[in-house]
Amino acid sequence: MGRYSVRAAAVVTLAALFTGSATSASFGATPAGEVTPPTPIDSPTGSYIVLLEEEPAAAYDGGEAGLAPTKPEAGQKLDTQSSKVQEYASFLEDRQQEVAAAAGVETQATYQITLNGFSAAMSPEEAAKVAGSDGVKGVYPDEIRHPDAVPSTQFLGLEGEGGVWSELGGISEAGKGVVVGVVDTGIAPENPSFAGEPLGTDPGTGEPYLDGNNVVFDKADGNQFISARVSGEDWSDDAYSTKLIGAQYFSSGAAAAGFDFGPDYLSPRDGDGHGSHTASTAAGENGVAASVSGTDFGLISGVAPAAKVAAYKACFVGPDPLVTTDDICALSDLLAAIDAAVNDGVDVINYSIGGGAATTTWAPDDQVFFNAALAGVFVSVSAGNDGPDSATADHASPWYTTVAASTIPTYEGTVQWNGQQAAGATVSVPFGETVTGEVIYAGDAAAADASVADASLCFLDSLDPAKVGGKIVVCDRGTNARVEKSEAVAAAGGIGMVLVNVVPGSLDNDFHLVPTVHIDAQYRDAIIAWARTAGATVSLVSGNTTGVVTPTPVIAGFSSRGPMLADGSDILKPDVTAPGVAILAAAHNGPAEEPTWEFLSGTSMSSPHVAGLGALYLGDNPLATPDEVKSALMTTAYDTVNSDGSTNTDPFEQGAGHVDPTKYLDAGLLYLNGPRDWAGFVEGLGLADFNGIEPEDYIDGSDLNLASIAIGTLSKQQSVTRTVTATTGGTYTADASIPGVDVTVEPSSFTVAAGEEATFTVTFNNSSAPVEQWATGLLTWTGDNGITVRSPLAVQPATADAPANVTGQGITGSTPVTIESGITGDLALNLTGLAPVTLLTDPDNPVAGHSGNEQSGDENGDVTWFVDVPEGATLAQFILDSSDDAGSDLDLTVYRVVSREDTSYYQRWASATASADEQVTIPDPTAGVYLIVANMYSTPNPMTWDMTAAVVSPGGEGSFTATPNPLSVVKGATAEYTLSWTGLQPDTEYLGVVQYGDSSVRTLLTVDAGPAAPVATTAPTVSGTPKLGRTLTAEPGTWDPADVQLAYQWLRNGEPIDGATATTYKVVRADVGTALSVRVTATQTGNINPGVAVSGEVFVKTASSTKVTMNRYVGTSSQDYTVTVAVSAAGETPATGTVEVWVDAKKYTGTLADGAVTFALPKQSRGVHVVVANYTGSDTREGSTGISGFLVTR
Repeated sequence: MGRYSVRAAAVVTLAALFTGSATSASFGATPAGEVTPPTPIDSPTGSYIVLLEEEPAAAYDGGEAGLAPTKPEAGQKLDTQSSKVQEYASFLEDRQQEVAAAAGVETQATYQITLNGFSAAMSPEEAAKVAGSDGVKGVYPDEIRHPDAVPSTQFLGLEGEGGVWSELGGISEAGKGVVVGVVDTGIAPENPSFAGEPLGTDPGTGEPYLDGNNVVFDKADGNQFISARVSGEDWSDDAYSTKLIGAQYFSSGAAAAGFDFGPDYLSPRDGDGHGSHTASTAAGENGVAASVSGTDFGLISGVAPAAKVAAYKACFVGPDPLVTTDDICALSDLLAAIDAAVNDGVDVINYSIGGGAATTTWAPDDQVFFNAALAGVFVSVSAGNDGPDSATADHASPWYTTVAASTIPTYEGTVQWNGQQAAGATVSVPFGETVTGEVIYAGDAAAADASVADASLCFLDSLDPAKVGGKIVVCDRGTNARVEKSEAVAAAGGIGMVLVNVVPGSLDNDFHLVPTVHIDAQYRDAIIAWARTAGATVSLVSGNTTGVVTPTPVIAGFSSRGPMLADGSDILKPDVTAPGVAILAAAHNGPAEEPTWEFLSGTSMSSPHVAGLGALYLGDNPLATPDEVKSALMTTAYDTVNSDGSTNTDPFEQGAGHVDPTKYLDAGLLYLNGPRDWAGFVEGLGLADFNGIEPEDYIDGSDLNLASIAIGTLSKQQSVTRTVTATTGGTYTADASIPGVDVTVEPSSFTVAAGEEATFTVTFNNSSAPVEQWATGLLTWTGDNGITVRSPLAVQPATADAPANVTGQGITGSTPVTIESGITGDLALNLTGLAPVTLLTDPDNPVAGHSGNEQSGDENGDVTWFVDVPEGATLAQFILDSSDDAGSDLDLTVYRVVSREDTSYYQRWASATASADEQVTIPDPTAGVYLIVANMYSTPNPMTWDMTAAVVSPGGEGSFTATPNPLSVVKGATAEYTLSWTGLQPDTEYLGVVQYGDSSVRTLLTVDAGPAAPVATTAPTVSGTPKLGRTLTAEPGTWDPADVQLAYQWLRNGEPIDGATATTYKVVRADVGTALSVRVTATQTGNINPGVAVSGEVFVKTASSTKVTMNRYVGTSSQDYTVTVAVSAAGETPATGTVEVWVDAKKYTGTLADGAVTFALPKQSRGVHVVVANYTGSDTREGSTGISGFLVTR
């Protein structure tokens, strides 16, 4: 059964939530039925990369019958030439061909060492067919990447007496026995940087030799490098030598994309110069005389001049030399090149190739480098050229070294004007000469059909020759190639150029078509203002005439920055910086042409410096692991400077700092980590599944034993642990600080001997640093031996430390939530939901109360559904749960697809561990159609499984509130609020989200509404006389169901009476004048929801007193008589109701007003009459009688 790929994009995985019953779909979830297996939207090259389930040779630890494990033991490197590796690689290739044949496609490139898979030209439909094949882990679209493009060796302290080369035994020992593989645009074999002797056939000389068509080299680590010679366009076997011992090319992916190879060579020959430049920078020969455009620039050398070079060409140049957009580096070709390099036996790989800001730590090239590192290969990669914006760096994974670019002392020139001068970079103003002329700002010299914006940037054909001719032009840096700007000036008749940065940045030495000096942004306003002065002139002078030394090293403006947004931001990148501005090294030449050199700038140039340093280290320590080399480079680095000379400590620009080769060979302490740590990190993110890695082995990125510490979300206090291994014994003492953050190291000092380990914890507690912003600092261990060991620190304090998940129960209910605040003030609690959790069922295998059972799934074991996610959703959560936790292995994959009809996907999330339960949680999901795939990977036992989905959006079901809201908080203190809900449907689970202010901190609430409450089919009643001292009795009524437990609460005017919880109640004085009732609560075992019913009210009446008065008691029969009746009673309101007045046997009736009523009696006969008043009472008052006495008439 086929597993979908384990690669994830932009995934945030939260802890598993309580899973109970579920309701029917309410957000458009429907079974998908027969769907085409999802494939990425398109492959830009027409090729796809197919990865299979078996581990590649670098990671295979056994399990296939008759095939021994090939994964290297700890401390060892992969011997790719061993018989067991060759046999296993052959087995993998056979499997790849089987899969390809079954799908009806032909392989282009195959991978067995660092990946197990192949590339093939396929339609999306064919790719979908392959994706559903047995044994296929994933299908990826091919991608197009691009190169990231005093001598640096002197600046690095490599040259001269007392330099690093001398310390290693001289130039001939600097990298001896090490092979540097360069994956790039190829190589120019005629360049003296790659000069070597012709290859012989004698294996006993210590030099590389030929064995048939293979070049063989016995390396310092005891293994062999073996690489086949290839033929190709303008390439012959004579190109190989004792220096250039490997050269291959990989073009099937580029060919599938329809790339025109005309401007390049279908061979290892370099048609661009980028590959030759990086290779000679890393490991070019020493003492090579370099000249550019006829100007001699002295002798140059690679960083590891004694190392051997192997070139693996996977990038090809387009027709326009000024841009890279028409060049191509097909990902499938890059993977093939890396796989071949590791298979050949290189010790170091330089990868000056980029694909933009990293979105994951598990992209295909991350995966191939994972296995390259596992094989023992040190990998140096470029950070990218998308600076100075933050979060632009590429290559986020911890198993390779990501390199930023910085400046070195360079060839300088000076711009002089109006008594002012600015030092800058130039190699185009002739030595010892000055160019003087009128000056004009390019933005003031736009051609008639050009915009001012284009003219200011000096685009081709944007300048007016009538305005520019014979003048020096000030051009703004940016957008188009720097050398294109001088081409535009020359084409318009200009005689020179001042290239000025718009924002502070690097100064680059390019060979321009007119004399040019490149100056920084602080001079821009002044020189433009001068250029707008009538008759203004400037002079371009070779050399720095200002008397001020230009600060170095400065991080280049183009160098991509962190923080890394991939996978939680807990890995700090870049790792280090190295020279990458105006680097002079080899360029390309045709087969009959003279060698050339050029100045280039980019992280492409800094990465090979670190690759060369890796080769130097391995020449001195052949069995050193990649993590050891990286640690040594990082902990011995030093801070760069800003353009004004002040110290730059920003780790997102420089990583640990600028490499210092004079110190890294004796780093003092090493932060070692390896394949098991990396696997625990990757699997903990849910990105892959590794044999032997269990949940207890998962490692948070902050806890990886790296020489840097990053915490993407510092809630309140967090401690991380590090272990160091001493290369030099001594007592080391810690000093750690981050402004606004309390940093504590425990122990703060330790003593170790060489080879011993020491473990310490670093605790971070935010005291005053702003939340949702990064705070950075440094941890330094200083030894009594004089060694300092540095680690950059970066933490991002959070708005609040809140629980990720809380739970509640009931149709109506509440739950308290306690947080610790990172701020002081009012904190808004932003609620969305509640959303019902939907049980997705297998329509082809319905199982009552569950999604399915062990018999579910199509021929690939898949059950699929579509789910619609609306605009504004704050969370989508999908949970797959098996009843057979011990025996089953289920996988879950979620795709955001184009439509229900087109299952090409934009994004993909996967949870594919070796367990029975899987979960994918997507915060702030993009609106659209999602395809959910539950895979029954292994179901050997009878079982049931549940697939649930919830999409949380504003305006959910029931009432969902937080009290109080906003929440008054004090930084560092705890605060409590209550989440409440009402009006939920029974037998339903709900999901809600609480977001704290504008932060990314969230709490998820899961509510199990539970069964419906018991119902009173007849209401409770109260019997007895409601009078003071009398006893009332509660009758509970009848309930459905009948097996309930009853509880009673007597109520006075609807409020509970303390202690009145029996079935009977004796009326007390406090009840007089009130309404009494009884509330009956019915509960049922196993049901969280109680039934409640209240009886009708009975009233306890107050006593009344009736008073009768008359206007006269004695009179004649002709006089009028009136009777006034006043009724008084306890209470604030006057008595109401009816009063009867009897005169003898005659009755008169009246209604009380304000507690009284007056009767006008008719004339009375002579005699004695008895007058009596009777108050009949009301709902709340008892009746009473009053007698006036006798009425006598005469």
